Amino acid sequence: MFSFRSKTEEILTSGSRDNRRPVLGKGFESNIKGLHIIGDLAGAPVIKLAMAQAVELIDHLAALPEMKKPSADDCVLDVLVVGAGAAGLNAALEAQDKGFSCVVLEKGQIANTIEHFPEGKWVYAEPDSSTPKGKLWLDGARKEDLIERWNGIVRDNKLDVRTGEPLVHLESRKDGVFIARSPKAEYRAKRVVLATGQRGNPRKLGVAGEDLAQVYHRLYSPAKYRDEKVLVVGGGNSAVEAALTLSERNKVWLSYRKEEFARIFKDNRKLLDAAVAADRIELLMQSQVKEFRPGEVELEVSGEGPKVMAIDHAFVLIGAELPVAFLKSLGIRLENEWTGRAMPALALTILAFLGLWFAGLLFGAAAPLGLSIGTTGGGIGAGLAAGSLLALLLRGIRGDRWAWLGLSFFAWYSIYGIKVGKGSEFWPYTGWGYESLSFFERPWAFWYTVLYTLLMTGFGIGALKRWGLDKKDRFQIFRFTSLLCFQWIFFFLVPEFLFQWAVAEQWVGEALASDPQFADQAWRSYGLIYAWPLFFFTFFYDPHQIWVVWGVFLTFVIIPIFVLFQGKRYCSWICGCGGLAETFGDRWRHLAPKGRGSIRLEVMGTWVLLAAFVVTLVMLSRDVIGLYRTADYSLYVYRILIDVWLVGILPVTVYPFMGGKVWCRYWCPLAKIMQGMSKFYAKLGISRFKIESNDKCIGCNECSRNCQVGIDVMQYALKQETLDNETSSCIGCGVCVTVCPMDTLSFGAKELALEVK
Repeated sequence: MFSFRSKTEEILTSGSRDNRRPVLGKGFESNIKGLHIIGDLAGAPVIKLAMAQAVELIDHLAALPEMKKPSADDCVLDVLVVGAGAAGLNAALEAQDKGFSCVVLEKGQIANTIEHFPEGKWVYAEPDSSTPKGKLWLDGARKEDLIERWNGIVRDNKLDVRTGEPLVHLESRKDGVFIARSPKAEYRAKRVVLATGQRGNPRKLGVAGEDLAQVYHRLYSPAKYRDEKVLVVGGGNSAVEAALTLSERNKVWLSYRKEEFARIFKDNRKLLDAAVAADRIELLMQSQVKEFRPGEVELEVSGEGPKVMAIDHAFVLIGAELPVAFLKSLGIRLENEWTGRAMPALALTILAFLGLWFAGLLFGAAAPLGLSIGTTGGGIGAGLAAGSLLALLLRGIRGDRWAWLGLSFFAWYSIYGIKVGKGSEFWPYTGWGYESLSFFERPWAFWYTVLYTLLMTGFGIGALKRWGLDKKDRFQIFRFTSLLCFQWIFFFLVPEFLFQWAVAEQWVGEALASDPQFADQAWRSYGLIYAWPLFFFTFFYDPHQIWVVWGVFLTFVIIPIFVLFQGKRYCSWICGCGGLAETFGDRWRHLAPKGRGSIRLEVMGTWVLLAAFVVTLVMLSRDVIGLYRTADYSLYVYRILIDVWLVGILPVTVYPFMGGKVWCRYWCPLAKIMQGMSKFYAKLGISRFKIESNDKCIGCNECSRNCQVGIDVMQYALKQETLDNETSSCIGCGVCVTVCPMDTLSFGAKELALEVK
């Protein structure tokens, strides 16, 4: 049965459902002050990056004034590290070098995750472009050799590592000291570093009999299995590689719940096909384990029904999962959690608007039924609005995500609802909102543009630093510089200042400067960059012919040529709408909805494009066939629904909850046109835009996680398939290339000059 609430929650949480992480701030600090998280849990998918995080964290702690002061209690550790993997050991070694007292707790053994790799597995020291940081040794080696080296480093440095001692309880006292308990002892520490990772938490099927001795969640020593019947469950590279290894000496069945292997390496696919052809592996596609029993397993196979098989061993290799229960027991907040309650947030938001409505009656708003409330009533209304907004803010600070959504909607509804125009403002601002936000003889439309530009600039500099300067990626430096330059020049200075100066100084020629049809319409200069149908006012209401000619040339000549060479990069390099999404929305890009359901919703862009086409046709015909009322009304409806709600209020409201590309991805008609063009070019084989992959993908999911338009980039990388606009809505922002720790992705040889990769 269809449930609107369940579908809404599914879309809202899909952005990070499969790879949620703790919410982290500066210095990898969680929502609990003094508790830091590094390593796999903090988005470091390879050993070298986890080690770098450890060094960065300890350098951060060493700079804190409170960490420089010796503790009054000798029993209080400076740093307690939980987890003796790459991140934890390197952090402890660095802390010891800084003079911090430090203890490491480990529930298993040193390098526990690596210890459980299959015998002889090679551990890579990727990425090659960076050198290991810290005292922990790292180079390409067999897992046994690496673990031996690490144990030697622990011994040589007399590092206090307590194996077989998991953290079972943690609390923070009012004085800032943590009380940590293991089954063996109690510890007190100023700072706690959580470096437990998540790969040591294998995902389970949750079926009866999964705890039997014949069922395993790791393959440690494949050589000891010989002439036995083995079931492997899973559809990823770990499961496929285990099945291939075991099939050399055993009869192997590989069970996978889907109809195809969508996320395995290209080479693994070839090896698997060969093993199946040689009758070494039997595939059980679209099958699910129902129950394990001693010596057998029951599966449900699509098209066949229940199937009972005799087996000696079963390996359930379906990945690892975030240790949610453990993290929540510590009080750690995870990203994209829809905590709090929706109804109180909705009620407070409505009360805030009602309060402003009463307050607005003092500023000339139309009073229904002749209502007159006076100064006192207006003051009460203002107080109600302020109190409601304060309550939302306090609830948000305490972790109520719905309260933040209410505040975000209030802010952007107000900004865009007032911008509609004087006398046309949305309730409750009708009749007073526009004038109240017009200062220094400048209308609110001008100050809105100022706000927009400053917002883009502030967050754009942050995004440029994050993706360009910090990662030394010239491609991203050029991209964000391009976005900011286009915003400042073509979407602010030209329409607000330069156009008027050009007319006043007759830079455009005497004829144009003295022609009111051209000179008095500075707002049409937005059409210099915004093509139809993103900006189709170029063709309406008696435009000068120069605007019409340019609008046609831009839309039907320049844009198609641009798309041929650059795909949809207009969205991520030029467009002001896309610019706000790429800058202000960047910090939430990982929350962009993912999955087939969210991709199917992209069809809405086709509906908006159709609406734009119809409105354009009606407007161009209004003078010919006399459809004055129909044309003006259709344009008004389009303007309110599309230009106000779908361009402004709704997408910007949900930036912090669904990433920045909501308008661009789901509703923008120009993006839909460019998508069609780019797809057509790709099918013809003449498109110059594509992202390519080599064979180094490790399936860390960083590329897919950071895609603002919800593309499963990792699926392309794993199979070394070309990613273009024939099969995706890629906008060419290149962040997937930037974040890849293995240098797997690239735009191809013609663009390598811009890449640091």
